[in-house]
Amino acid sequence: MRSVIPIKTAKIINILTSVCLCVFGIIIIAMPDISEKVIGITVGILLIISGVFKLGGYFSKDLFRLAFQYDLQLGIALIVFGIGVLVKTQEIINFVCIVFGISIFVDGLFKASIAFDAKKFGIKRWYVILTVALVGCVAGALLIFFPSESLRALIILLGVSLIWEGILNAVVILNTVKIVKHQMPDNFPDSMSRK
Repeated sequence: MRSVIPIKTAKIINILTSVCLCVFGIIIIAMPDISEKVIGITVGILLIISGVFKLGGYFSKDLFRLAFQYDLQLGIALIVFGIGVLVKTQEIINFVCIVFGISIFVDGLFKASIAFDAKKFGIKRWYVILTVALVGCVAGALLIFFPSESLRALIILLGVSLIWEGILNAVVILNTVKIVKHQMPDNFPDSMSRK
């Protein structure tokens, strides 16, 4: 039997990350006059932590391999973007919005693909994942194409996008990551054929 501890850990960490994104988004909306430097440092750290957690999810080997299938690439990208945000604190808001916009847009595309895979697996609420993913793509596109609008409006849009990204990740994790206590190792058929 394969241990379910890595997948349980990955699921819990991803849900907690989603909650943190939502909380940070709410804080940004509530305090849109917050310092650009504080936002930049916080966002950079969040991106790096999210990237590390996504790498952990990728290597957790969940049963369907749906929720974390693109997390290797996305985790590496988030870490690189996070470092970029920490380095570019002077022009931070436009840079953060574009980086987050790209990240949210790409993640939305990946999650839309996961929705169609979930449909093939017979997951009944695949359309919820697709709907949330498409709204995430729109939020990401707005951040990419309108980064130089009013600073206050831009910070509020960033907060809304963070909340939506947190919701998107939570919806995907809760609907696609299944923990089965009696999972066999990935090479189970090979080991059976040797006996």
